[in-house]
Amino acid sequence: MRLAAAALAICALTVGACSGEHEALTRSTEPTAVVLNSPPVPTLLPVSTSVPAPDLLADRPFDVVVPTAYDGSTPMPLVVLLHGLGITGAMQENFFRFQDLADSRGFLMVSPDGTRNADGSPFWNATDACCGSDASVDDSSYLAAVIERVQADYVVDAQRVFLIGYSNGGFMSYRMACDHAEVIAAIVSINAASFLDRAQCTPADPVSVVEIHGTDDETIAYGGGTFAGTQHPSARQTVAQWADYNECQGAPTVTEATLDLDRALAGKETNVLRYDPCAPGGAAELWTIMGGEHVPELSSSFSEEVIDFLLAHPKPLA
Repeated sequence: MRLAAAALAICALTVGACSGEHEALTRSTEPTAVVLNSPPVPTLLPVSTSVPAPDLLADRPFDVVVPTAYDGSTPMPLVVLLHGLGITGAMQENFFRFQDLADSRGFLMVSPDGTRNADGSPFWNATDACCGSDASVDDSSYLAAVIERVQADYVVDAQRVFLIGYSNGGFMSYRMACDHAEVIAAIVSINAASFLDRAQCTPADPVSVVEIHGTDDETIAYGGGTFAGTQHPSARQTVAQWADYNECQGAPTVTEATLDLDRALAGKETNVLRYDPCAPGGAAELWTIMGGEHVPELSSSFSEEVIDFLLAHPKPLA
């Protein structure tokens, strides 16, 4: 593991404070999209005019990344990035750089922050399998309010509301897919897992799911295990669970050496397990990085592969 990746692993996964040395993790290229604190008023009515209760958002502001092509006349997808334990949304974005694709792929984006636990580390109160540092925090309602606020202020494509989550954020993305399946079209989780007790997840609609997971992940083990005293299912169990929710039929197929996601590993190192067919609006895939660790050394195509999957999996039209 290279130095920057090791530093991110320490910040994202230890329950402790992180210092200003995190600046070394950022990639300094300027994004072309515009980050706005106060969104403009679109020229057309937004998809949703429902404004959430102000107390949900008052103490937890967020910025909206707006592609330069946005003019308020064409609905755009929304991508929500959820950070890992111990880091902020901005730090997570500086690692993945998804907003660099906002212009070329055409989507709105937000990277909100979780609240801080007793050790001062930002976290998401996600699932029974990870990171409920404060069970009184309702992050599911908060993130739903974030999505509603963006829908109220911008013209959002209601068929293309997506989540990307890393580690603790990946667990939270599964929570959101369970709680708000009528809103979320697809998620990509990176080195995380779904609910341990599947009875706690009853999605109302299919949600397309990809789990990206390294076989050498020593934090959230690929084969299932325990993190911070809490058990979590394996990557395969996670995807099988969602294949069931999404009414996928038959055994999955596996294509080896399909993707190059980790530049520290030679060649195409990622196998793709896919369930097919599934109910409309549902997909269930596992992208296994053979030899991959908890913090991947991102290839030049990693973020593009993630965004392209999401954009290809909208909710079906009613």
